[in-house]
Amino acid sequence: MNTPAITAAAMPTGLRQRWNSIADSLSGLVGHSLLALIARIGIAAMFFLSGRTKVTGFLTLTESTYSLFREEYKIPLIPPEIAAHMAAYAEHLFPLLLVLGLFTRFAALALLGMTLVIEVFVYPDAWPIHLSWAGLLLYLVGRGGGGLSMDNWLGVK
Repeated sequence: MNTPAITAAAMPTGLRQRWNSIADSLSGLVGHSLLALIARIGIAAMFFLSGRTKVTGFLTLTESTYSLFREEYKIPLIPPEIAAHMAAYAEHLFPLLLVLGLFTRFAALALLGMTLVIEVFVYPDAWPIHLSWAGLLLYLVGRGGGGLSMDNWLGVK
């Protein structure tokens, strides 16, 4: 059996090269489809559960939600009553799309925009949390929903 010799130049030497080698090996084991599914479900759960705190029943906003948008969130240029509805509906619709893997890039981009608004206007000191949300969302915007998504089955990349 004739096996090619591994040269010293082909061996990873630096820390970055070693890390990339490990990451490539893990990526081969796990794959984009599974990573995208985990990212879709993880970020969807965070936003959906937040949306559920704003409503009662199916999508009836609570009075405390209106108060929250009037007193604490105070998003500029949008009246609190409209912002409350927009946020509650977005936190239900876009996570649902992510779980299904339907219009994944669009849904992730919409939630990324929402994350930016929350970071800039609502909780600027919570940037570590928002950065973790952005990381998952940027992955989905850049790579799409993966093989385990309706996008894939519909031929949408």
